[in-house]
Amino acid sequence: MLKKTFWASILIIICFQVCLQAQVDKKPISLGEQITLNSNILKEKRTVNIYLPKGYEEEPSNSYPVIYLLDGGLSEDVIHLTGIVQFGSFSWINMLPQSIVVGTCNVDRKRDFTYPSTFQLDQEELPTSGGSANFIAFLKNELQPYISKTYRVNNQKTIIGQSLGGLLATEILFTQPSLFNNYIIVSPSLWWDSENLLKSKPEIHPETANIFVSVGKEGEVMERTARELFQLLKNQPFPKTKLYFQFMEDKNHGDALHQSVYNAFEKFYTP
Repeated sequence: MLKKTFWASILIIICFQVCLQAQVDKKPISLGEQITLNSNILKEKRTVNIYLPKGYEEEPSNSYPVIYLLDGGLSEDVIHLTGIVQFGSFSWINMLPQSIVVGTCNVDRKRDFTYPSTFQLDQEELPTSGGSANFIAFLKNELQPYISKTYRVNNQKTIIGQSLGGLLATEILFTQPSLFNNYIIVSPSLWWDSENLLKSKPEIHPETANIFVSVGKEGEVMERTARELFQLLKNQPFPKTKLYFQFMEDKNHGDALHQSVYNAFEKFYTP
């Protein structure tokens, strides 16, 4: 009798576990959609992660700003920075408008984010460097047109770049500023090419609305060159462009990005 009771109890437990498992409905969490572009300019396939704001499909009359994120892979920055965009656009926060996020996944960021350096040590340490002109052409002639054609976007475009990505964002600002309206430049690697980019004159576009430069406690060169970038921009006659600089003493090169982006959005959109 005791043996029968034991096995009956075991059967009840097994049935309970099976029933419990049967009630669990699992499905993947979707951040957005991932596309692959065959780039004729870069001569390779490029993966791009795209976040669409809540209500995008249900409100076909709405158009949205686009935030272009360098280092936008799933194992890079797209998930956590998209979280800032989503949070900031909640109606009870209302820090920035609902926006589309476009994150470019890296193949070789040392190649794509740097222009050719005249400094031999740069060439030795980053032997694949010097391809930024092609990557900027990819952004301008392939990626942006695809986004504009495929999604409901308005004319507001923001770029976010950190470190070498900040160097690239600065190069775009100096040479092809009309590609974006807003620039968030975090801890830019302006040491590249013996700081020669800082010796050139920026050609800010009249529709450039906001430029935010930030740096953490990252050493004398990083901090000095970021300040010099801000001062260089400040000395240019761009009356319609709002400039912001932030030195984050409690942050470093590894954790300056998130707070910088949040603070930049506050500056750009909060009256």
